[in-house]
Amino acid sequence: MVIVSLTMSAILFFFIVPLAILFFIYLTNILLLMYQRNGEVEADPLSDVWDSARKTIASFWDMYARIWHGYELHGVENLPEGPAILVYYHGAIPVDYLYFLSRLFLWKKRLCLSVADNFVFRLPGLKLLLEVTGIMPGTREECLTALKNGYLVSISPGGLREALFSDESYQLMWGNRKGFAQVALDAKVPIIPMYTQNVREGYRMFKERRFLRQLYESTRLPITPPYGGLPVKFRTYIGEPIPYDPSVTTEELVEKVCKGNFLFCFQTKTAVQALISKHQTIPGSIWKALLERFDKRCK
Repeated sequence: MVIVSLTMSAILFFFIVPLAILFFIYLTNILLLMYQRNGEVEADPLSDVWDSARKTIASFWDMYARIWHGYELHGVENLPEGPAILVYYHGAIPVDYLYFLSRLFLWKKRLCLSVADNFVFRLPGLKLLLEVTGIMPGTREECLTALKNGYLVSISPGGLREALFSDESYQLMWGNRKGFAQVALDAKVPIIPMYTQNVREGYRMFKERRFLRQLYESTRLPITPPYGGLPVKFRTYIGEPIPYDPSVTTEELVEKVCKGNFLFCFQTKTAVQALISKHQTIPGSIWKALLERFDKRCK
């Protein structure tokens, strides 16, 4: 019984924080449903009518971010007043991105629309939360419409694959993803790199195994649960914008995917990698990330 109890305690310790985050996400959706019903709100979920609810939600997540991860956000001045595309590294659990959305709304009262994997929209009971926070499947048409309406739009080219199979080496796993660059060219907007320090030390995935990779590629579903949730230091860095270059054509985009001569795709990947190299110990160290909670200096 002692061995069983210790084993169950260890399992609970490794998974309790990720499960708590999932619980809080569903609780947030329930609170939005209550707000909608009590106020008989039928307005567009992206309209200002929902701002008071968004502020309440953002305040909760920002408080959680401060307490658990000592969260900091740097480089907000690099965001333009108008539309842009933010490109970021995807952690095992993108809770750092949720922190970013919350603080951006509290500081700037600005909504950043998010492109999410199709898997997210299969989760039951989260429809209203996804709509109010501006999470979308991210078709080319949807992204262009959002940018033309003045929104920031964010995307992680690595997506679920990067979440599952990247590790403390912080390898970018973009493959041939190029849609974000084409949308930026079409909308004539800058691309802005973003990265959160220690995100892989906070939450990790089990080591990649060949059969798990094959299973993911055939199902496109998350096949291993994240673990961890240690209160390591999180700092999100927003890099300098990569400006729109009218000399780069759509044809070049198609022909030179992530090659040296293709400006947007190559420069974006380089910019995200540069943020990682500048602000992250490679390979990541959990102990160093924990100690950084007590280091007031910004790396």
